[in-house]
Amino acid sequence: MILLYLFFRFASVGLFSVGGGLATLPFLYEMSSDTGWFTTGDISNMIAVSESTPGPLGINMSTYVGYITAGIPGAVTGPLGLITPSVVVITVIFYFLERFKENKTVQNVFYGLRPASAALIAAAGLSILKLAFIGSSFDTGVFTSRSFIVSVIMAALIYAGVKKTKLHPIVFIALSAAAGVIFGINTV
Repeated sequence: MILLYLFFRFASVGLFSVGGGLATLPFLYEMSSDTGWFTTGDISNMIAVSESTPGPLGINMSTYVGYITAGIPGAVTGPLGLITPSVVVITVIFYFLERFKENKTVQNVFYGLRPASAALIAAAGLSILKLAFIGSSFDTGVFTSRSFIVSVIMAALIYAGVKKTKLHPIVFIALSAAAGVIFGINTV
């Protein structure tokens, strides 16, 4: 029964999260509060693991949630639920697109989806910023904590490094992970 519920939860995420992997984050926060399968702190870990492993963010996160929820069968069911609506919608669109691609209503629908996609990605970005820079200090209003200051400094250094060098992003991910281990940074 849990696998069926997992499939339908991720099918709804796949159906409504227009805009890619980061657009799934608001739905994951809702799933976290509804099901208790994982915490909001776990979401930041999922993002870190998903961003540092090959593959699309949404698929990686649905695999992670599926695995912690129902083991290997869940790790298969979560991504299947996530991609099923896309496969169905793309198949239907492919079938009808040639006939309707010049239709003004169809063009307006796609035009209207752009701001929704941008808003979902912006909401996800703000959630990540909160977790990365403010963490639990957001609730207390203390923005001068050591973890907040170190997070801001690290972000500024990484930003400068990305802009000034041609190093691969994995170098910055590895350096950030090493800094977290060395300095014991824990912002969540």
